[in-house]
Amino acid sequence: MTKEKGSATQHKPPTRPRAWHLGATHHEAVTTEFEWSVLRFFQAFERYCMQIAHISGLAELSFSELILLHVIGLQDTPKTVGLLARQTNTDSVTNIQYSLRKLVGYKLVVKIREGRSKVFTYDVTDKGRELINQYAHFRQLVLTEQTKSIEAIDRKLSDASRLISMLSGVYDEAMRVSATYNPYVANDETPAKVAAKAPAKAPAKRATKAAAEASAKPAARTATKANKATTAKTAGKAAGKAASKAAGKAAAE
Repeated sequence: MTKEKGSATQHKPPTRPRAWHLGATHHEAVTTEFEWSVLRFFQAFERYCMQIAHISGLAELSFSELILLHVIGLQDTPKTVGLLARQTNTDSVTNIQYSLRKLVGYKLVVKIREGRSKVFTYDVTDKGRELINQYAHFRQLVLTEQTKSIEAIDRKLSDASRLISMLSGVYDEAMRVSATYNPYVANDETPAKVAAKAPAKAPAKRATKAAAEASAKPAARTATKANKATTAKTAGKAAGKAASKAAGKAAAE
């Protein structure tokens, strides 16, 4: 019985880790998993924000307009377009200006100009302040009442905030570096080595071109001679016909 059981047992081959172009190493795999976590969190965060806005009387706002309204309401001080762009880490000032025009149209934000200054600031109106306070009230009821029950949540949130802030700078720096990055030059190769490898096929191409030109020249000369011979033969026939015609006319006279 033991032998039969042992013979019937099939040994499974060891499983291989699945290859992934964004996870060639352990560090790359962990980094990618963090990125996907950020994406999933952002999607959940946006859905949550829009739902709270809906029950708070801000259903007509888009997600970007809602976030901009909250940033303008921070610290109860008017803010410029440049400051709003820095606070939201946005490089599209045009989109911010478009959202501000809509918020002004909804009577949630007011546009302020101090004296003769050309710089405008934006502040929350009384209507806007009332609605974002109502948003904060519902946020406390449905969100922070749950999150505060997590063990050491304040420390974890502070650590996560510092980490994400630091990584935001790293990703921005990677974006700037990629603008001048040459993917055809490896890190362990100098420009001299790359230049030495690049023209390897050039002499063969030049030799082929020179051979083609050399073979074409005799053919061109032969064609030219043939054309001259044909032209001379044609001219001789024409001259002979003209002489015969002239001789016949002279005999008739």
